[in-house]
Amino acid sequence: MTESRLLPQRESLTVEFKSDKARLPDGEIFETVVGLANTEGGDLYLGVEDSGAVSGLHRDHRNPVALSTYIASNTVPPLSVRTELVPTEPPVLRISVPKMEAGIASTTTGKTLHRRLKADGSPETVPLYPYEFASRLADLRRLDYTALPVPEASAADFDPLERERLRRILVQNTAEKGLLQLSDDALYRALGLVRRHDGRECPTVAGLLLLGRPDVLARLLPTAASSFQELEGTRVRVNEDFLLPVLAALEKQFAYLDVRNGSTELALGPFRLSVPDFDRQAVREAIVNAYCHRDYARMQRVRLCLTEEGLTIANPGGFRSGTNLAWLYDAEPDSRNLLLSDVLKRIGLAERTGRGIDRIYEGCLQYGRPLPDYSRSSSATVSLFLAHTAPDPQFTRIVAEAARRGGAPLSLHLLLVLHCLRDRSPLSVPEAAAATGLAPAEAQLRLQELVQRGLALGRGNGPEQRYAYAPTQYGPHRTTVHYVRESGTDSREYLDTVLALARQRGSLTRADVTSALPVNENQAYRLLKKLAAQGRLQLVGKGRYAKYIVP
Repeated sequence: MTESRLLPQRESLTVEFKSDKARLPDGEIFETVVGLANTEGGDLYLGVEDSGAVSGLHRDHRNPVALSTYIASNTVPPLSVRTELVPTEPPVLRISVPKMEAGIASTTTGKTLHRRLKADGSPETVPLYPYEFASRLADLRRLDYTALPVPEASAADFDPLERERLRRILVQNTAEKGLLQLSDDALYRALGLVRRHDGRECPTVAGLLLLGRPDVLARLLPTAASSFQELEGTRVRVNEDFLLPVLAALEKQFAYLDVRNGSTELALGPFRLSVPDFDRQAVREAIVNAYCHRDYARMQRVRLCLTEEGLTIANPGGFRSGTNLAWLYDAEPDSRNLLLSDVLKRIGLAERTGRGIDRIYEGCLQYGRPLPDYSRSSSATVSLFLAHTAPDPQFTRIVAEAARRGGAPLSLHLLLVLHCLRDRSPLSVPEAAAATGLAPAEAQLRLQELVQRGLALGRGNGPEQRYAYAPTQYGPHRTTVHYVRESGTDSREYLDTVLALARQRGSLTRADVTSALPVNENQAYRLLKKLAAQGRLQLVGKGRYAKYIVP
């Protein structure tokens, strides 16, 4: 096997090359191992140059078992690494390091490090400073930063206006109504906004974030800043930074968007539907999520940026490692700030089930718009982009009518599969599963339910069965060729389809029919001849110049 097959091609966040020609100092090995453990884990290749060229091991590092024991005895907690010789020429030692899930690792000399990518994309191992510990532990879900007490503060630092805002929200939303009957002090305790520390009650981080006066936030929690931007091309129309308690900041962000959120009028039979540029419920849920899940230990902002292309909602603090950004709607609810999220749920601002992400997807899908785009997110930031596109009138009508007939809105999974059929018909069950992220059994159930509701057609049996967007739902924006390719019609429908295609194009040849329908040239000829015999089409010309027109 070639060396290129045995070794990675280049360094990355989880791959590090180290030259060992002059005997790499043991301390540097320990530091690199700790850096990998405090990031995503990975492999250290000892005996490889930065360029990827194999240079071989120093004789002191050719005993894998001894080196793994040495690493464990020089790291805190002792890191259990796996070491093995890679059969290159000369040999290389691979040290596989697990991700530190239970806390933060360091060397026995007290060095705590982690890895990051430089601007050019290459990795480096750098110190993990004490002020970054809270962020790291929160990323591992080992620390709820918002539940920590703030000894420097007292309940006197709560703003009475914010307390009244909190009570007003309790009245307006379907929240725990029993909270309204509590005194102020009892309300603070019930929501976890204060906790006992050193024999006295003091605010928690969540308490200050929700009720703290702006001057107190600036002194004790300057990381709670937010911003709103509106750009028109390269022109900055609005660019405002503010440091406000979360409830006030949410209302400010909502107000900024509400006055800028236009709408499109759609005719749905005898009714008219006003479709906003951005679904209000989806946007509100996304903004609340940004404040719920942001990393309050980092000096960054919750940022909303509105452009002609769409709306970006970004917050510091990335997704948990391993989260599939393509199918977030199936990810388990996983909040970085459990106390703050719980409070926002209990007062009715956040989705109680923790499935707010579903509402964000539904807000796009029900109008046939592109899916929410989280592709710009990183390990340090969550960034959601909602495209500013016109609603699909036909899709919106189909979804609205199906909800009316069924007495309830279509489920998220039904919307996903229907959306996929609209764009990619026809699809088999495995193709639908791959396109939506659903399990094959789940995808098949949803496809069958769409068929039962008259929103999709199925043709064939067994592994060859395929599904298509229902032809009864096609409107003038869909061509007859799309209709034919996606519907799987019988011979009578073929005749009607060929006739419709002739009316659409003005004339038809056999080649036109074979390109539109799953038929061969002889079958196309018989279809055209049958329509001509019925007087529905007229043959013009002969031989290669023969064509059929509508008389």
